[in-house]
Amino acid sequence: MTLFDLHKRILPLALAVGILASAGCGSRKQDSQATEGDSLATDSIATRETVESIERLPDTVYTSAAKISHVIEVKDSAADGRIDNLTNLYGKTNSILTFRKGPLRQGDFKAKLDSVPTAMKVDWTIETELERKDTVYGPWGGGTGWTGQPLYVEWPDSVAAKMKRNSAVTGDFTGKEVIFGSLCGNLYFLNPQSGKFTRQPVDVGNPIKGTASVDPTFNGNIYVGQGVPASRPFGAKAISLLDNKTIDFMPEDPKAWRHWGAYDSSPIRVGQFLFRPAENGSLYKYLVKANGEISLQATLRYKVNGAAPGIESSMAVYANYGFLADNHGNILAVNLDNLKPVWHYSLDDDTDASPMVAIEDGNPYIYVGCEIDRVDRGFAKFAKLNAITGEKVWEITPEGRRYNIGKKHFDGGFYASPLLGEGDCADMIFTNRVKNTNGQNGVFMAISRNDGKVLYETPLAHYSWSSPAGLQTKDGQMLIVTADGSGNLYLIEGKSGRILIKKSVGYNFESSPIIINNTIYIGSRSNGLNKITLL
Repeated sequence: MTLFDLHKRILPLALAVGILASAGCGSRKQDSQATEGDSLATDSIATRETVESIERLPDTVYTSAAKISHVIEVKDSAADGRIDNLTNLYGKTNSILTFRKGPLRQGDFKAKLDSVPTAMKVDWTIETELERKDTVYGPWGGGTGWTGQPLYVEWPDSVAAKMKRNSAVTGDFTGKEVIFGSLCGNLYFLNPQSGKFTRQPVDVGNPIKGTASVDPTFNGNIYVGQGVPASRPFGAKAISLLDNKTIDFMPEDPKAWRHWGAYDSSPIRVGQFLFRPAENGSLYKYLVKANGEISLQATLRYKVNGAAPGIESSMAVYANYGFLADNHGNILAVNLDNLKPVWHYSLDDDTDASPMVAIEDGNPYIYVGCEIDRVDRGFAKFAKLNAITGEKVWEITPEGRRYNIGKKHFDGGFYASPLLGEGDCADMIFTNRVKNTNGQNGVFMAISRNDGKVLYETPLAHYSWSSPAGLQTKDGQMLIVTADGSGNLYLIEGKSGRILIKKSVGYNFESSPIIINNTIYIGSRSNGLNKITLL
């Protein structure tokens, strides 16, 4: 069944029961009345598809969305909220500009190898400064936290020239940069080969835990959120790397339904808009002008069962639908044209891992897993959902526990975002899971995309919050790079789960890696960023 066929099934049903919602944003609360569509399971798994320009999805509201009470506040009514172009802005560049590379959050870094590596070599390690201010959580130190993925940017020549003219960069700038945010509160910029600084660190003002995002139009903007208030004000920034100056700051929002101003989510650009989920339970929609200026266009605030959960995950996007996961396990689709909720699904527990979208036989599906946070011992759900209707295709419930140390606790379950199989693993999906059943242990696991069967679990030396990244050999063999909380880096054979290489590199890899050709960039809590070559 194609996406076009799916639309033909959904729209007549919606019209028949009067659920096709009117277009446009509004500031009043809207209740959803709809019936669920037919259950749609996949009979076969198609190979990975790249989303370029795709058909707009309908302005439909399903019965499940009735659980979501919400308000849409339009700040700029003069700006048309409809997305002008659904083309994947991240799809035509070698750069890695946001968490997991693009709107589908697949983590497809397109790394290719001639043969299977036999060793890892640490080329360099860059140490960050230390944040010593005492917060309610203690001092945050340096290095990188969760999700902490670095970015890789190949700047267009015209943009690089502007940076040089404005003295924004050093003599070690070649037009390519690796960028990462640190718990010390700085953004760092490095020459990908030498590790030398390509510009002075930019002080963001508070510790950075999440992953920054570079605007895919290469207007020079980078969007970064503060993760914890070592000082006030506290919020999210947009910085122009043309001159390294802040162009916008969103402080704590007095209208937010949850009073916590952190931003761990990696913003995503769709058409002329930037979307920024927040830990205050809001989704912010910014209009980005051609010159890089940004202004708030609209805000979605929502509650489920009377509570406004925070959003630490990064929103996935397919066409004009955005997919959010929050601290109460709510998974919801939002029509990004008007910010109206489309459907709701519950995983029942804290969900910080970002949803991932896969296109299978022309139709979009979501893979996402939750943690074990609300109970000491329980089950961490991992589900495959129909991205258009929110219906469950399958769900698994592996057992685990929350690990308590004094007044602190370390959740079990899924912190890692899923990795889509490719090559000889095209029918599989991969992720890391925290078990906490034997100390703070964890596994790397492979799951069948067809039916949710767990194909294998490979024990790791420690739990892992880091999201795995994939490579392919020239003959289509898939290999996976992943890391654990005790500083080990692994190369795993995707088909079997066999560990090919295990190397102790740093201390506590909470952060997720990126891969450029045969080179891995990954940050750790103990120092900063590591460059590792697969040999």
